[in-house]
Amino acid sequence: MATMSRYCFQTLVFFFLSCFFISFSHALNNGFSVELIHRDSSNSPLYEPTQNKYKCVANAIRRSMNYLSYKNSLTNIPKSTIIPDFGEYIMTYSLGTPPVKIYGIVDTGSDIVWLQCQPCRQCYKQVTPIFDPSKSKSYKNLLCSSKQCKSVDFHSCSKNNSCEYSVDYVGGTVSEGDLGVETLTLDSTSGHSISFPNFVIGCGHKNTMSFQGRNSGVVGIGGGPISLITQLGLSIGGKFSYCFGPSTSNSTSKLNFGDAAVVSGQGVVSTTLVKKSSPIFYFVTLNAFSVENKRIEFSKPPVEGNFIIDSGTTLTILPSDLYKNVESTLVALVKLERVKDPNGILSLCYSDKSNKYVFPKIMAHFKGADVGFNSISTFIPVADGVVCLAFAPSQDGSGVIGNLAQQNLLVGYDLNRNIVSFKAADCTKV
Repeated sequence: MATMSRYCFQTLVFFFLSCFFISFSHALNNGFSVELIHRDSSNSPLYEPTQNKYKCVANAIRRSMNYLSYKNSLTNIPKSTIIPDFGEYIMTYSLGTPPVKIYGIVDTGSDIVWLQCQPCRQCYKQVTPIFDPSKSKSYKNLLCSSKQCKSVDFHSCSKNNSCEYSVDYVGGTVSEGDLGVETLTLDSTSGHSISFPNFVIGCGHKNTMSFQGRNSGVVGIGGGPISLITQLGLSIGGKFSYCFGPSTSNSTSKLNFGDAAVVSGQGVVSTTLVKKSSPIFYFVTLNAFSVENKRIEFSKPPVEGNFIIDSGTTLTILPSDLYKNVESTLVALVKLERVKDPNGILSLCYSDKSNKYVFPKIMAHFKGADVGFNSISTFIPVADGVVCLAFAPSQDGSGVIGNLAQQNLLVGYDLNRNIVSFKAADCTKV
């Protein structure tokens, strides 16, 4: 009887393990998706009910304008500095054994997954308890001699040979701590939980966060060696995509991986990702903009990889000469009264008390791909009856396609084929 019980128990364990691995394999082979929540949505842990929507917009624009305060060119960014400042979308993941839920800001301009950890020498306030690695059975600090540690440009070695990191973000956010390995778990929208053991994380013991932290840290999905995307690696076939819904919607958006990230069907356009000295950023070549039927060229022939596509910047940043021509073209076409931005930030604003004016369509002409932006992505309300162009000029010639311009676009990256694809979509339903 004892033998039979032992046999039944072993069979039951084998059955559950088999189900787990089949589910895990199925999720990876067919791809999976996780939810993204806009930080100002009422579904967000960062939501502040006392803060009106215009204050949220102003804060997002200020976060974006930190990019313009940084004067070095994109191709000469110090390895320890992440640019732009911070993203507008957060995702949840779990860390450790037993798993602890974490809220992280998603940022294509960052290449590390870091979070606040105990013991804290300096930490900002967050909505969830700060992660304590000593209570996890699967956490382990990396040694400075490990390959994983050596792959990170912004690492240093402690006196006891453990691997440490330090990252600075434009705008004042800083994180310093230990690089370690831990089990990271993602909850897919299909109901499956998918775990990745020995995932490299930054366990931050000294952290400061600009513009009210309250989230646990950052989920970097850039191209660096320890970003979420790079570490998932072969399991997602180098493919991920996202679809940002309007910030005014309480619907969640999605971050897709593997086969679930493939952008296909009618209306898809693609452009080449350009490799540069900084592997973190997703560089593309933009040849021109157009407003309605008027094409607006650069004053000089554009260089390869002159723009980055970024989820961490709210505004779209244009070289000053191009911005000037886009703005003057819009001024000639828009038949509304011009007014000043009450926040004193954006340059081109109009009085639109009806909120029904149809603004001219703006299109970006990438190399091999023409991408039209929705009107909700180009002109945004900043106060009652006041809308402003969500573009800003840079003096150093750098360019960024920000997350507002990417609203209601399915944006897919295939790092094996070295392309990024775009398709118009209703991101509240995708």
